[in-house]
Amino acid sequence: MIQQIKKYNQLGEFLSSSLLSHQVLYIDLNNKIGAINALDLGSALANCINLSNLTLNLRNNQIGAMGASALGSALANCVNLSNLTLDLFNNSIGDKGASGLCSTLTNCINLSNLTLDLNGNEISAIGASSLGSALANCINLSNLALNLINNQIGDEGVSGLGPALANCINLSNLTLEIGGNEIGAKGVSALGSALANCINLSNLKLYLNWNKINDEGASGLGSGLANCINLSNLTLVLDGNEIGAMGASSLGSALANCINLSNLTLNFHSNQIGDEGVSGLGPALANCINLSNLTLELYNNQIGAMGASALGSALANCVNLSNLKLDLYSNQIGDAGASGLCSGLGKCINLSNLTLDLYGNEIGANGACGLGSALSNCINLSNLAIHLGNNQIGDEGASGLGPALTNCINLQNLILELYGNQIGAIGALGLSSALANCNNLSNLKLYINSSINESQRFQLLSRCLKSKRLVVLNFQ
Repeated sequence: MIQQIKKYNQLGEFLSSSLLSHQVLYIDLNNKIGAINALDLGSALANCINLSNLTLNLRNNQIGAMGASALGSALANCVNLSNLTLDLFNNSIGDKGASGLCSTLTNCINLSNLTLDLNGNEISAIGASSLGSALANCINLSNLALNLINNQIGDEGVSGLGPALANCINLSNLTLEIGGNEIGAKGVSALGSALANCINLSNLKLYLNWNKINDEGASGLGSGLANCINLSNLTLVLDGNEIGAMGASSLGSALANCINLSNLTLNFHSNQIGDEGVSGLGPALANCINLSNLTLELYNNQIGAMGASALGSALANCVNLSNLKLDLYSNQIGDAGASGLCSGLGKCINLSNLTLDLYGNEIGANGACGLGSALSNCINLSNLAIHLGNNQIGDEGASGLGPALTNCINLQNLILELYGNQIGAIGALGLSSALANCNNLSNLKLYINSSINESQRFQLLSRCLKSKRLVVLNFQ
């Protein structure tokens, strides 16, 4: 029998309800109460002893430590809870409030699904460690999402979360958001050691962006992830962490053990991994032959031709890829790197969705022609976005993209961003002739910024419109 969800968005209405009757409860009080009202809410929830599912949205309420502690004490009575979502974003609960919540977690040992959003709550190592100790009692958890972004938990705090992860051996789905927390190598290495115990994990999302984990921390994290061999879905966000070639290579070697991965997202932007680092990621890609969905964000990483070519060689092994997003914005791969990268992409013949961002990479006509030639093998593409702005492909390069477009007969949606490439009438019209042959194209966005006159512009648009199924045309 499906239990009816009771929904409330006014505190008074909930307080006057039949509290003992609630089993599945959704309360949305976003920006509606303060610390005093939180005490009233807590008193009422303490009587909802038959609750099995609770979603409590208290974002932007400044309930403080007192309110959070009251909620913790109240929910400790709800020992039958199996599903709990508690959103306390931006409430200034601090360490005392975080510790006060722990009585809930300590008592509710039947929890199987827990989502806890404590983003922006002035929590330090003390509060995070208290949470870790309490969560260690929730040994039946299979799904855990913990958001501690924009606090100050540091190395000690993230190390304190370790017992929870090490103890919750039944975890299959874990999302841990701890970006912007002044975490260094020591803390993330401790996190890696804890994750090594979570051998049943199949889905992991780890957001460590804008900390200072560096090469040592990346290596320590990799050591733990190497044990999670049952992972099928992994999102790893490490933007802005002072990671160099050694750290990226260590992670690549570790992830090579995760051969069951089908979905992988790696965000490394604004580090310094360089050619050696991106080459070091190769083993992970080459070994994970079951990958069907891959996102690599590597922009602003000092990657040159050698690294891009090595990446292409690794991608050539991912023959089962159907969805690929590759962001190399603001590197220096040049013509040689673009050609080397694309020779690998040309072997990914099962691709149906491809986004390729090569903005600002010193690519000329040869690189663009190499890209066009390689992509002409990807005949199953239905959605394609190519960002080549701020390069130097010129007329020859723009025309050279044609073979890819003409050959990809299944293309339905196309984005071509070619700003700042010194493309004139010859290149623009040559490109439009190829587009006219894309008979299945229904959506086209063409950003070209070409130095053509009105007559040539009209001619270009006329050629594009020859594509019989074209419904949406955005030309700039």
